Amino acid sequence: MDVLWAPWRLDYILGPKPDECVFCVPEHTGEDAQRFILRRGRHNYVIMNRYPYNNAHLMVTPYRHVSCLTDLTPDEAHENMDMLQSCVRILQEVFRPHGINAGLNLGEAAGSGIAAHIHFQIVPRWNGDSSFMAVFSETRVIPEHLRSTYDRLKPHFDALG
Repeated sequence: MDVLWAPWRLDYILGPKPDECVFCVPEHTGEDAQRFILRRGRHNYVIMNRYPYNNAHLMVTPYRHVSCLTDLTPDEAHENMDMLQSCVRILQEVFRPHGINAGLNLGEAAGSGIAAHIHFQIVPRWNGDSSFMAVFSETRVIPEHLRSTYDRLKPHFDALG
């Protein structure tokens, strides 16, 4: 029998489930490390996905609780794109993926897991990362612990100023 390790899942399984939106973060930064927030801007922030599709799966989301791209103000939209570009640059530098999926699912029918609060997904991809495990076992293997990934990425986001 093959064993897959995902130790961060235990925190979710045993921990309390929030009643509020997981993307509506407090203004203070005291919980940023435990929430895996990598960067805060004026209107948006970068956060790691706790349940990633692949290693170093990031998300960019506005602070404001909006559900559609057309609800973003021009300032929110501009900063959001700037952050997306920064995420791609940093992922290319740190993890050297062969490609990156970057996108947005608007609404539950489009595949959004949390449709009420818009969030862009940035998923690094490597040739062969959809191996037999994903194809035949419908299982993804994430090769690095979330905390290790956060610790590798955080200095690069801090260096943005």
